[in-house]
Amino acid sequence: MKLQLLLTGDELLSGDVVDTNSCWLADRLREQGLSIYRKTTVRDDLDCLVDELTALSQQSDVLIVNGGLGPTVDDLTAQALSIASGQPLKQHPQALAHLEHWATERHLELNPANLKQALLPADVELIHNPTGTAPGFSCQLNGCLILCTPGVPSELKCMFDDSIAEQLSQLHSRSLASTERMLVFGIGEAELQQLINDQLNDWPTALTLGFRAKMPTLELKVSGSDDSLKSHWIDKLKKLLGEHIVGAGDSNVAREVIALLKQKGWTLSTAESCTGGLISSLLTSNSGSSAVFGHGFITYSNVAKQQMIGVNAQTIEQHGAVSEQTVREMVSGALAQSGSNLAVAVTGIAGPDGGSKEKPVGTVWVGWGSADHIQSQLFYVPAARGYFQHIIATVALDLIRRRLLESTETPNYFKRYQPR
Repeated sequence: MKLQLLLTGDELLSGDVVDTNSCWLADRLREQGLSIYRKTTVRDDLDCLVDELTALSQQSDVLIVNGGLGPTVDDLTAQALSIASGQPLKQHPQALAHLEHWATERHLELNPANLKQALLPADVELIHNPTGTAPGFSCQLNGCLILCTPGVPSELKCMFDDSIAEQLSQLHSRSLASTERMLVFGIGEAELQQLINDQLNDWPTALTLGFRAKMPTLELKVSGSDDSLKSHWIDKLKKLLGEHIVGAGDSNVAREVIALLKQKGWTLSTAESCTGGLISSLLTSNSGSSAVFGHGFITYSNVAKQQMIGVNAQTIEQHGAVSEQTVREMVSGALAQSGSNLAVAVTGIAGPDGGSKEKPVGTVWVGWGSADHIQSQLFYVPAARGYFQHIIATVALDLIRRRLLESTETPNYFKRYQPR
């Protein structure tokens, strides 16, 4: 089934508004095994809109029109479709009832501008708008199903999920491609592609690989209509990438850590210096974190390290705050103060100032483990401050994830961020 998207609005072409609707629609459609063949954007011009509706309807099975359903003079979708289809504009009883109900709920009176939204081409079918005034509608033109939707993102999303998704599901064949998504951490996009080229060089043409950067992770997508073939090659990918595959595409490293902690009935504490609480934030942004995470120590200064988690002043004086000895004491102190089963600690130089020849900006020690087994690793991530913090916070969580999995693999980022 060939599906195309037509967006209308001067603001989309002038740069006043960034188009997020087509990206959202593409994601939702992909979940149903559908993809957008082409996206076209036109300005608020009646002749241009009529031409595009006519041409695209001749080339498509389904055409989703987004925008142009509002009450103002530049909202032209209904008028353009009326001309393209030869169906006169008429006041649609159900559209009028929708507008009246919307106004009554808000103790408002409809004005002539509002009533314009009830003027629709004859014989269209309404698509319910649960949140706004503009009713959507659908019709046939040149054998193509046209679905007209509002440009307001919140209204589009509600309308699609409430009505359109089911309509499309009934239309498209179950043999269309579906997509499996995996979240990868520790291997870059180019490196991952080369690894697949080298190790899986007989990749079947019936399956499509896709990559999407979700800094600092990467989403790997495998699409195809043959479920058995897809499952076979996904197994090969999982074997190749091992525990660099964190989970499903919609997951995140912190969420996987929380799930593994729950399985074991364990708790985790953090001691953060250069990340300033980001590890704790990543954990607590996921529901269910309170069951496994109770203590997050932000020990940015040397005094805080000593007072909050008992790092020895002599350790800092002899080895420095950014040292293996200090980070291991941070882990021990966090474990002792919290009573948790596991702890992770980071101390480093985020920059842009504060580095030295021996310890340049980007140098960071990560420590993790339990009271009877603490591990530590030195990394060098010469990057902008925000990127550095996100990478290190995710590395810290990933090391805890691997500890919970009892992994014996060496993560790729040990080599990638190896000090020079």
